[in-house]
Amino acid sequence: MVIHSQSARDKQALMALRITAIGGGHGLGRVMSTLAFLERRLVGIVATTDNGGATGMLRKHHQCIAWGDIRNCMSQLANQPLAKEVLNYRFNSNSNLDGHNLGNLLLYTLDALSARPIDGIQLLSRLLKVNNRILPMSETPTDLLAELDNNLQCFGEIRIDELNSMPHRLSLSPNVSGTPEALKHLQRSDLIILGPGSFLTSVMPPLLVNDIAKAIYESPAKVIFIENLVPELSPAGALTLMQKLDWLEQQLGFQPIDLAISNASSLHTDIPVISCVASDQELIHRHNTDGLLAAIVQAAHYLLPHRDAEAVTDIHSLK
Repeated sequence: MVIHSQSARDKQALMALRITAIGGGHGLGRVMSTLAFLERRLVGIVATTDNGGATGMLRKHHQCIAWGDIRNCMSQLANQPLAKEVLNYRFNSNSNLDGHNLGNLLLYTLDALSARPIDGIQLLSRLLKVNNRILPMSETPTDLLAELDNNLQCFGEIRIDELNSMPHRLSLSPNVSGTPEALKHLQRSDLIILGPGSFLTSVMPPLLVNDIAKAIYESPAKVIFIENLVPELSPAGALTLMQKLDWLEQQLGFQPIDLAISNASSLHTDIPVISCVASDQELIHRHNTDGLLAAIVQAAHYLLPHRDAEAVTDIHSLK
C-alpha cells in the first residue's frame, strides 16, 4: 500500500511542532519544501563540507564554507519568480567564471559584506521570501576526513564517496563548533529529521560537529531517519538500514534514531519503520512530497502520541 497525503489535514497535524531537518543537497531541500508551511517552526541545518564542483572551486581559492547545499535548499524554498533559475545558473566556458554557480557567488559575496555567514544567508532568504530558517552546520570551513581499515586516510567528500568500502571512522578536519542558532533550535525541537541524501557526505557531516551531536543527545526531540529511495553510489549504498544505524551508533557513541522511513524490501531493525512512500513520478530517486508529508505525520503520531497527528498505518516493527 502506498502512502498518500490528505494534504490539509496532514499539515494541520504538524502545525504545533518545531522541526529541525539535517542534511544536504537535494534531500534536505526536498524535506524542507515539503514542510515549508511550518515557516519559522522549521529550521534546516545544512552540511558545509562539499569540496567538489563549483563549491569546490570557490573553497579552493577562498577560505569559506561550502555554499552549494545551502543554495540548493534556498532554491527549493524561494517564493520569488525565476529564483530557482537565477540561483542555479551556471556560467559557461565563454566566461571567466566558467563552472561557477551564480547562487554560490551571491552567498559568498553577501558573506564578505556581512559580519557572519548566517547574516548573508538571512539577507538572501528575505530577498527571496524564504520563510524558513536555513543554517550552516558551522560558520567555520572544514572538510571530511575518513580513516580506513588499512590505516590510510581519505580527505574530502569527493574521494570519500568514491571509496570501495565503509571507512572505519569519519571525522571533521579541523573540528569546528556548531552554529549557536542551530544548537538552540535543536534543544527546542519536537522532531529532528535526518536525510534523505548521501549517508556519508550529507547526513553525517553535521552529526560530526561535537556540539550538534551533544545537542541531539540532550534534546527531548524524537529523531527520524529518512532513507534514500534508490541505493546511492557510495559505500553506504550497499548497506542495509540496520547496518547504517549500527555504523552511525559506532561513530557517535549513541543511537539517535527513534524511527525510520524506508522502502527497503527486507527490514530487520530494532526501531519502528514506516514504508511504502511513493517516489516522484519524474525523478524516481526523490520522494513524492504528499507521500513524504503523510509519512512524517504518521511518524509524529507514533513518536509523539500526546500531539494531534494522523494515525499510523504502515509501521513494520515496534520497539
